[in-house]
Amino acid sequence: MSFTLEIGSPAPDFNLPGTDGKKYRIDSFKDAEYLVVFFTCNHCPYVIGSDEVTRATAEKYIPQGVAFIGINSNSVNTYAEDSFEHMVERMAEHRFPWVYVHDETQDVARAYGALRTPHFFIFNRQRRLVYTGRGLDNPRNTDLATVNDLDRTLGELVSGEPVSIPATNPIGCNVKWDGQDAHWMPADACDLV
Repeated sequence: MSFTLEIGSPAPDFNLPGTDGKKYRIDSFKDAEYLVVFFTCNHCPYVIGSDEVTRATAEKYIPQGVAFIGINSNSVNTYAEDSFEHMVERMAEHRFPWVYVHDETQDVARAYGALRTPHFFIFNRQRRLVYTGRGLDNPRNTDLATVNDLDRTLGELVSGEPVSIPATNPIGCNVKWDGQDAHWMPADACDLV
């Protein structure tokens, strides 16, 4: 089995606290036609650089039955800025249109095989994985981006078309694993394409 979820895999469940004071599971989004689960954080320049494009994509597709949940799995021992308190502050400041939850144990990042921030996973109505990878081809400097894979994939899905490119390599900072060097990756982590 590969480190990262493979296309067709069911969405691993979780029970994580959100910045809004609620707890969230996969079932919390049962009314959504599609679910975007993405691994993100507070400090990564690739996240910060692309947040507004992600916001625009979310605002475009939420009315079409797509739900979005951002998961911060980074260790606060590596980056103190990634603490839950800072997550709450960040959401209060930016008012992103997605749910933002904390994966303190990093169990959810391991279950999904999250490689980087940001790393997107899109699930269909049956909560089977139909896309994994990057949102943009240049998330750090969106002025130079030429491809929005998140928008393309969601556009295909809501139009009833097959996903033309189901996997891309996520682009960003690696997940900050507790007790490891900031650039460490699990031994079985590898490129998706």
